[in-house]
Amino acid sequence: MKLDPTQQILLLELANTERSLDVVGDTAFVTPEQQEVERLVAEQQRMLNASAAAQMAVDDMEADILRIQEDERKLRKRAADDKAQLSAETDPVRRRDLEHDRYSAKSRIADLMGELTECHNQIHALRNNRDNHGARSDELARQLEVARRAAEAANAAAAAIPDPVEHIAALRAQLPESVVAAYDAQKNESDVGAADFNGRTCGGCYIVLTGLDQQRINRAPADEMPRCPECGTYLIRKQAE
Repeated sequence: MKLDPTQQILLLELANTERSLDVVGDTAFVTPEQQEVERLVAEQQRMLNASAAAQMAVDDMEADILRIQEDERKLRKRAADDKAQLSAETDPVRRRDLEHDRYSAKSRIADLMGELTECHNQIHALRNNRDNHGARSDELARQLEVARRAAEAANAAAAAIPDPVEHIAALRAQLPESVVAAYDAQKNESDVGAADFNGRTCGGCYIVLTGLDQQRINRAPADEMPRCPECGTYLIRKQAE
């Protein structure tokens, strides 16, 4: 089918508008920029939750370290008191009890030192994790700020776009009746009447065409709209833009 390249652009716009309307129906159109804002908001919330959990893990570990250090201090004081009492105690039974208690305290101190070393190793990793989450949260906040400005502009532009039904009617009125009829017939057959061709792939069925078909379509006259050999869609090439 032949059609002036400038009108091919109108036909492609008609096809894209109708396909968009088929997808979204009567629901409000959400711009890609607004979708990006919503994605970033969700990701930011997940990161904030992760950051809060990471901070809580650090707080818990720091509390464990303080508890171990306090227990160690008390045990060292107990061991020192036992030693001081041993120096003056002469009763064998009492000495045995003091020595046993001192040994238990020193043994527990050794265990606590192992726990403390492990806690210090873990808290280093936990703090790194917390800091990484914090840096990621800051980066997401920056990205969200940029995305929101882009969404505001895109939403304002989208609000200025005419009603899609009215826009479709206006586009149809600018095209030859024979072209619209052929387009509608193909759309009824394959759901896509016309689509763009990027030099390799049909924009209707998204199939990468063979080399011979690509050459045939690319070499067709500018005022001709070749058809996809797979789905029959009228193809509009970039050269027509």
